[in-house]
Amino acid sequence: MLIYCVNLNDQSFRKLAKRKFIKTLKYKPVSENELSKIIVDCCFRIHKKLGPGLLESVYEEVLAYELRKQNISFKRQQGIPVIYDELTMDIGFRADIIVEDKVIIEIKSVELIAPVNQKQVITYLRLTDLKLGLLVNFNNSLIKKGMQRIVNNL
Repeated sequence: MLIYCVNLNDQSFRKLAKRKFIKTLKYKPVSENELSKIIVDCCFRIHKKLGPGLLESVYEEVLAYELRKQNISFKRQQGIPVIYDELTMDIGFRADIIVEDKVIIEIKSVELIAPVNQKQVITYLRLTDLKLGLLVNFNNSLIKKGMQRIVNNL
């Protein structure tokens, strides 16, 4: 059995490649920075078409659609476990979107981003051991004012 793939996440790619089940077609691991450029472009397009004032769930659905169009893998409403000593809580938090197992996107549609929203993304990054998070507030007249890049040892 031979699988041709265009876009698998790094972990899946490595597992299949080790077993020699896979022949790649232009697969190149994408860095966090490259992914963030794609995500930011998607957010600009969405905001230009839809504008501010919709529910977060609408923006999440449309962003997922845009990522899917570009063959980028992602997970929506991904549960993030919290581990404290020997205590494990399976779903401590839910990240809105995790892209390629590299970038967390937290979507907001609020008047102002509160410091707790930034801390929330930092906590998600720390718990998942990911390096980049994007906090996107679509409820701004200019989307660039509503975007914050948050890093964890990048």
